[in-house]
Amino acid sequence: MQVGLIGLPQAGKKTLLRLLTGVDAHAASYAAGDVMPGICPVRDPRLERLAALYHPKKVTPATIQYLLMPDLTRDSAKNRELLSALALVDVLAAVVRAFGDERVFHLEGSVDPLRDLQMIEAELLLNDLLFVEKRLERIVKEQGRRGGVDRSQEHALLTRLQAHLNDSAPLRTLSLAAEERTLLSGAPLLTTKPLLVILNVGEEAVQDRRLLEAATHHLAGRQAHGVQVSARIEEELMQLEEPAERDAFLKDLGIAESAIDGLTRVSYEALGLISYFTVGEDEVRAWTVRRGASAAQAGGVIHSDIERGFIRAEHMRYDDLMALGSEQAVAAAGKANLKGKAYVVEDGDILSFRFH
Repeated sequence: MQVGLIGLPQAGKKTLLRLLTGVDAHAASYAAGDVMPGICPVRDPRLERLAALYHPKKVTPATIQYLLMPDLTRDSAKNRELLSALALVDVLAAVVRAFGDERVFHLEGSVDPLRDLQMIEAELLLNDLLFVEKRLERIVKEQGRRGGVDRSQEHALLTRLQAHLNDSAPLRTLSLAAEERTLLSGAPLLTTKPLLVILNVGEEAVQDRRLLEAATHHLAGRQAHGVQVSARIEEELMQLEEPAERDAFLKDLGIAESAIDGLTRVSYEALGLISYFTVGEDEVRAWTVRRGASAAQAGGVIHSDIERGFIRAEHMRYDDLMALGSEQAVAAAGKANLKGKAYVVEDGDILSFRFH
């Protein structure tokens, strides 16, 4: 699963990529216009608690791939080229500068997070509108030819999309039937993708939620997620190796956890993903599935043979295991059971598969 980091210059995208994945775009052979990938483990306290219970030889977290995208500019024509690289990502993460620093220039000459967010949204909307209009023109030309393919259904759908985009509404907020989604499956429409807005605030504003509340109000009804991060604080936190020092640092700031840890979980939510776990002495591991996945599909994430030859899944809930302390106690309490292939996996399930 891929999250594309987009935004204006000097918003903190490179810093966030390094904090999330350890990939330093400044140190790497990164040139303007390049896409820089990095793999980030999903910070999940449940995995740590399961590891403490089983003491396995190996602990494997779920992962997300973040892609650092080129900077957006005032030139919409140039942005079209930059945005084309986003066609295959699963989530758009707009990094918005909300920190003041006279040493760091701003494209617009001043720091205004909501203005910058609206500029990014406008570029995404324009990208989709230009594609829809060009496609409509092509369909009209094709319909004028004899023996052409009937594209009346697609024409009607694109006309709906055009009207929705002209109202400055992202396409993720438009209700589409399954057939319509199939028609659009290959289209590079960016506003159909989930949007995650990352407000990069200054150290002094780390406890101030007013900007996040204003952004959340702006995003209401647009099916987007908002999160607040101070990249500078996260850099300082990363330099502390001892867990006790990190905890004390966060406590002094009045923060419950690292914002980067929270960001990975919000990214996970924006992707529509959940985790289930496999446990044992050899390995405790978090596996990623889409919300609504069946037990058979969850097994297929481990190996396709499990999905094809699925018999049943042995099932426990994470909360039950933590509350009772052992698999034996969970079984004795009648909370361990068997699930068939149609069972819908829930976040935090602990599964073991039997298959042909």
